[in-house]
Amino acid sequence: MFRPGFRAFESAFRTVRSPARFRPAKHAQSRAYRQIRFGDKSPQGAYGRLQFISSFFRRWAARPTFYRDVGLISLGTGGAYVYNLEEVPISGRRRFNIISPRIEAQIGAATVGEVQQQYQGQMLPDWHPTVRRVKKVLERLIPFAEEAGLHDVDWEIHVIDSPEANAFVAPGGKVFVFTGILPLCEDDNGIAAVLGHEIAHVVAHHTAEKLSQAPFVLLGVLALMTFDLSFQLSSAVLNLFLSMPAGRKQEAEADQIGLMIMARACYRPEAAMEFWHRMETTGGAAPPELLSTHPSHHNREEKIRGWLPRAHEQAERSECGATSLYAQQFNTFWGR
Repeated sequence: MFRPGFRAFESAFRTVRSPARFRPAKHAQSRAYRQIRFGDKSPQGAYGRLQFISSFFRRWAARPTFYRDVGLISLGTGGAYVYNLEEVPISGRRRFNIISPRIEAQIGAATVGEVQQQYQGQMLPDWHPTVRRVKKVLERLIPFAEEAGLHDVDWEIHVIDSPEANAFVAPGGKVFVFTGILPLCEDDNGIAAVLGHEIAHVVAHHTAEKLSQAPFVLLGVLALMTFDLSFQLSSAVLNLFLSMPAGRKQEAEADQIGLMIMARACYRPEAAMEFWHRMETTGGAAPPELLSTHPSHHNREEKIRGWLPRAHEQAERSECGATSLYAQQFNTFWGR
């Protein structure tokens, strides 16, 4: 849903940035990387090294022991893959992850420093009424993130005074909200929808999952280069058929987990659906979903609509179940 703040590694997984997570914040890269000229065929350059690797794979494929080698490697890789499968809380999805929470938190710490430097002077102080309001909603959601198994997280909320309709989370529970998104939230229920989604990314450890996919992306690029495809074309193909669909899956999963968390915290689940409806009607032009790492606003709204019955079940199981029943009876009485 919302754009993650850890852009230092995010650009390694895709070449097309999507505005679907609210309105994309124009975060600057923290480092100036040397531009690689892929047309330079010098063996000393990065392109020459990739060509050497591609040539190595071709020679290996011509060896008589190729199929035996592939079988042994596949067996070992498959065993390691199965060993590192884990279940995402709440959604129940099985996924591959080899990055520990400690490494993920270190990445988050570096991201926080970059963002604070980029928006220096725009961070609202803790005593500001807007910060206190957003923090109050976050504190109400956190216990239900802990119920999902997320412990020992140092949660922080930072509100950036900027018109961008955006919010994102860094690993380790560092949430950033731009003031430009608050009018679209309308009330605390809308803020809970935004923060619930961001908390869900931390609950599901989506950053670690993305980093765990990096070796597969690299191997995929090298495999495609054996068919005489350029590095750029191979990366674009992998982005289109691997990185982008994976990103859309994670965003939808964060919508689902966040919806259940806000329902458990006694916020109105329909507010999440209404939020995305407002995003669709007031937002600017967006690329087609196929070319984006995020689902379209309309599709997110419809998926949330389908999850509402389960969200209401979660609300009834929490302490707000009886309260909502009394409120419904009160409204029915006075409505008559």
